[in-house]
Amino acid sequence: MLTALLFSVPVVTPTSAQIQTTPQRRPDVRFLPTPENVVEAMLQLAQVGPSDVVYDLGSGDGRIPIMAAQKFGARGVGIEIDSALVRQSEENARKAGVSASVRFINGDLFQADIREATVVALFLLPGMNIDLIPKLTSQLSPGARIVAHHFAMGDRWIPDETRDVNGLEIYLWRIP
Repeated sequence: MLTALLFSVPVVTPTSAQIQTTPQRRPDVRFLPTPENVVEAMLQLAQVGPSDVVYDLGSGDGRIPIMAAQKFGARGVGIEIDSALVRQSEENARKAGVSASVRFINGDLFQADIREATVVALFLLPGMNIDLIPKLTSQLSPGARIVAHHFAMGDRWIPDETRDVNGLEIYLWRIP
């Protein structure tokens, strides 16, 4: 009787949409969106074009990869530790009509594989930028560009170019 009872219990398997992965750590910074005019200036400074793959480390609501696809014809990848922001980014990409050109990964930017990137965008704290230098210099190919809003990399890596965008600084580095 007990055996028959065990077999009558339905087994519920969650769908992939119901399974959520939780990153191992909490976000290092709170999300603060880069102004749209600064996003565009960053992508222009990096000379983004249709052959580029733009990675945004700490992509928030996805505005940088989305604009890279919309206005510059590039492919975009956002790495974001906050799963709610990843969902928001995917929705923003859908509304912008660029879902086929961008993707968002719920993960830790320090653990992400960025070798595919030709451009990397950052709006992180200076210490985080500095901590990323080994990853950027080891995983990116010669000629790849790194563009950052507001924070440079201290005296550890002097930018190739700096621009003022209505009082906000952006920085560009190139991988030799």
